[in-house]
Amino acid sequence: GREVTAADAIIVHLDPGLAFGTGTHPSTSMCLDWLSLNDVADKTVLDYGCGSGVLAIAALKLGAASALAIDIDPQAITATLDNAQTNQVAERMTCAGIEHALVDQYDIVLANILARPLIELAPKLAAATKVGGCLVLAGLLERQAEEVRAAYAPWFAFETDGERDGWNRISGVKRG
Repeated sequence: GREVTAADAIIVHLDPGLAFGTGTHPSTSMCLDWLSLNDVADKTVLDYGCGSGVLAIAALKLGAASALAIDIDPQAITATLDNAQTNQVAERMTCAGIEHALVDQYDIVLANILARPLIELAPKLAAATKVGGCLVLAGLLERQAEEVRAAYAPWFAFETDGERDGWNRISGVKRG
């Protein structure tokens, strides 16, 4: 692993197994940056397309009350459960496949997937976000940001995009 020197750094121990997500990809690191810069204490989190579970686990280690981690890939769910155990946050984590009905609304909704599914999921992820809650989207290229933002514009007021190595992170707050 890489050496972390910041005294207040949250260390997340990860074995991605066969799932995507070591935390070093620009999309993932921008989401981790967002989590570290925003108050996640006591918040409920949805990590849609969780991969290795890195974002949900980081949120829990930063004090989130609970996280629901969802992925289309059964191996991702296995990896997320294992990593949640390793990081001692398993009791606050729920994992499920995409057939899971999203009945609750969450304070923070994270989706680090790809532009096309992000666009298709807009109504579903918007409905899963509490009014005043935050949405963080990543896994999209800079040239795809406008189209993704347009899909979520009916529900969200956007913050300034994050950008790293040609990848974008879109974040916003759900309007009332």
